[in-house]
Amino acid sequence: MGARGVRGLLPDSWRPRIAALLPTAPTRYDGPALAWWFAAAYLAVVTVRSVIHLLAPDGGAGSIATIDLSQAGSANVVAMFGQWGAVQLLLALLLWVLLLRYRGLVPLVLLVFLVEPGLRELAGRLKPLETLGTAPGAALNWAVVPVVGAMLWLSLCPAGDGREPRGGGGRS
Repeated sequence: MGARGVRGLLPDSWRPRIAALLPTAPTRYDGPALAWWFAAAYLAVVTVRSVIHLLAPDGGAGSIATIDLSQAGSANVVAMFGQWGAVQLLLALLLWVLLLRYRGLVPLVLLVFLVEPGLRELAGRLKPLETLGTAPGAALNWAVVPVVGAMLWLSLCPAGDGREPRGGGGRS
């Protein structure tokens, strides 16, 4: 990869610009392509997760989240997981629009990814859920948070010529 390719992938300056969270030109992304690609990959995982919650027979409650569904009222838990999947899918679709059409909002999308696990943790502490094991989300959330934070920082740093991420589609 030549100097131009590296320049687009990583920032020219490591000083973040907070104003990039809500840019005046939201269709223009001048941050590093690496942050855009990370956000797209992470959003693909979020989209798949939401579809599983929406379509899986148990909503993923028993098969993934290890909730004991042999108890009375378990149908309500499954219904809530399905509804949660529908809301997650709606959010994922909105975030896809932002990533693909309003690329300048990549930092805002990454901020949503950063805040979401903390809000779920808060909800879990306020309304604890008894499980038989550790769900993958609970195990991986806190490992991913520092990476998302680093990508958010990266996305706020300028990366040169303001072009779209390579391979990420054309200008809108």
